[in-house]
Amino acid sequence: MTEPDNESFTTLRVRPYLLTGGRTRSSVDLPLEALVRTTESGNASAGQHGREQQQIISLCANPQSVAEISAHLKIHLQVARILLGDLVQEGHVATHTTAQPTERPDLQLLERVLDGLQSL
Repeated sequence: MTEPDNESFTTLRVRPYLLTGGRTRSSVDLPLEALVRTTESGNASAGQHGREQQQIISLCANPQSVAEISAHLKIHLQVARILLGDLVQEGHVATHTTAQPTERPDLQLLERVLDGLQSL
C-alpha cells in the first residue's frame, strides 16, 4: 500500500458551488480584462472573509485582471467573477474597465492582419 503524498493533504479541493453559495452568476458584470485593486476597506477587512476572498484581497494589492486572479487562485473563471462581484459590492475591491469601442474595426485592416497571420 502506498502512502499519499503530502500535497494531497495540504490542497483541499472544494466544489465551485460551495465557494459561490450555489450561485452561477454575479450581479456585477466583470469582463475578463477588467483590472481589480484592493480598497482601503478591503485592507481593513482582514479575517472577515473566506480563504479565497482573502487571497483575492491580498493578490489585488497590485492591480490584477479578472483572468489573472482566476489563474493565480486556480479557480474557474466564473467562480472568480462571482467572488469578485461580492467583494466589489462590499467595497473591498474596486474595478477599472476598459472603454468599449463605439465603432467596429475596419474590415480591410482585419483582412490584412488575417493575411499576415496566415502567411506565418
